[in-house]
Amino acid sequence: MLDPTADFILNIQPAYTRQQRVLGEQLSATHGTSFAPATQPYTDPLTQARYIRLKAQTGPLTIRHEATVDILHYVMQPQYVHEIPVAQLPGHVLTYLYPSRYCESDRLHQFAVGQFGLLQQGYGRVMAICKWVQQHVNFKSNTSNGMTSACDTIVSRQGVCRDFAHLMIALCRAVNIPARFATGLDYGADPVLGPPDFHAYVEVWLGNRWYLFDPSGTAIPMGLLRIATSHDAADAAFATIFGAVQSEAPLIRYEVVANDQGVLNMPFHTADALSTDGGEA
Repeated sequence: MLDPTADFILNIQPAYTRQQRVLGEQLSATHGTSFAPATQPYTDPLTQARYIRLKAQTGPLTIRHEATVDILHYVMQPQYVHEIPVAQLPGHVLTYLYPSRYCESDRLHQFAVGQFGLLQQGYGRVMAICKWVQQHVNFKSNTSNGMTSACDTIVSRQGVCRDFAHLMIALCRAVNIPARFATGLDYGADPVLGPPDFHAYVEVWLGNRWYLFDPSGTAIPMGLLRIATSHDAADAAFATIFGAVQSEAPLIRYEVVANDQGVLNMPFHTADALSTDGGEA
């Protein structure tokens, strides 16, 4: 007999970091006009990604989340942001050197070394990888699926934000630079690309923290709000569903609000290196 219920693991709340403060938030789950069963929260101690688990009965389910987030970026001039030798990397970073399901850095090793191996190490080399992906892959909706990997993207030369992210991550790891997949919201993206949606980008370990990169070129990095980080999209989905469910596209709205001094700080493009990490895991 089929189970009429469905289980959900959701990853839609902003992460807690030293540079990203959640000032207030509300979360609700309803079945029609009734409250759904209580959610079970879990925060990953390393990445600070926040998971919600719930079981839903048959019928319409609506999940709503609102939050006010204050982001104070760590800013550094690129020439002072260096790569760290593998032998000196912190233990919690080592796992982001290895190939993963969607980021086959081992298969792309020879290509990456030939393309980027002789560049001066540091933030500039990572930015060169980021720009190469931007320039050689076309952003095009409905050109990839849940099975598309970095190797597929480098062949097809097209994809969406997660495909750009997977390729950049694989190329970084292929030249011994730790890189991880990040999901979030991208305030300031060009409306021509469609309505607001979740966004995938890249964080690279340089110096003693994770720095932001957007290989798709569609976002303003200063406008990125981190939700989750992981090895690749396999373990950073905003919704993982166990059961037969028909779903609609998420409806996302965001706006910039004034700070405590009544000032609106709008995101803008900058050549500086940015991080919302603060040097933690």
